Amino acid sequence: MTYTYNNKGTCSVRTVVELNEDHTIKSVQVLGGCDGNLKGIAKLLPGMKAEDAIARMEGTTCGRKPTSCPDQIAQALKGALAEMG
Repeated sequence: MTYTYNNKGTCSVRTVVELNEDHTIKSVQVLGGCDGNLKGIAKLLPGMKAEDAIARMEGTTCGRKPTSCPDQIAQALKGALAEMG
């Protein structure tokens, strides 16, 4: 299933995640933000369980911001899991 999340509080504006039925991440795409870093993160996530990725990235901050692009990816994954039921 594909889930689109509108990021909040980051340079990146949108995250699109695709999950398999077993909650493994199929793909992640982030629009905006630090292009190279986010492409690298997107290459590391496929095959990982969404729950594990959330545990690793949720709460990560960027400078003085209370969130970050990895934290927003975690929020997108949480939304996708909630939609899956």
